[in-house]
Amino acid sequence: MDMISYRLAEDTDADVAALVALYDGAARWMQSRGIDQWAPGERDAAHFRLHIKQDEVWFAELRGEIVGAWELWWEDLPAWGPQPPVAGYLHRLMVDHDRAPAGTGRAMLARAERRIAAEGRPLSRLDCKSSNPRLRPYYESAGYRAVGEQPAKVGSDGSRYTVTLLEKRLPGADAAHGAEPGPDQGAKPGPDQSAEPGPDQGV
Repeated sequence: MDMISYRLAEDTDADVAALVALYDGAARWMQSRGIDQWAPGERDAAHFRLHIKQDEVWFAELRGEIVGAWELWWEDLPAWGPQPPVAGYLHRLMVDHDRAPAGTGRAMLARAERRIAAEGRPLSRLDCKSSNPRLRPYYESAGYRAVGEQPAKVGSDGSRYTVTLLEKRLPGADAAHGAEPGPDQGAKPGPDQSAEPGPDQGV
């Protein structure tokens, strides 16, 4: 099976355009299946440029083609409020369903967790809309557990909505400090990921 490789997105027109297209494609895919999470156009080039600069944005690639991406933040005040530096916060886990093999979302999630553990942070955290009944079981099947709700998260259009807060304790985070896997380190989707439901793009 082909290996998925990973690299940090750069603040270039090509990378930013790829992220916008990936987001809009994932949003349309969700809407076509009645999944209430994203809408096309909600995240523009300015959004991704900001997070490339102040956080980390990662691409997943297969045979030179982008098949997914995600954002990794080191704090998340809108959803989690002020917190000690014990976690990484995952957002916009996006899969290109036309190009990505089954299990790509789960492979990206595992790669993001290794990145968090490499910083010595023992927790991976994310949130999803409480009105979305499909995402929570997906993340719970990957080892996450619900630890609360944020009832007034503010959307890009100024609207407020409720999100479920989930976290996962990462094994070996303290021991892994300083042992960050390189950007070109690949990962194979595991055989148990072939039944992946797809809406793993919703954080």
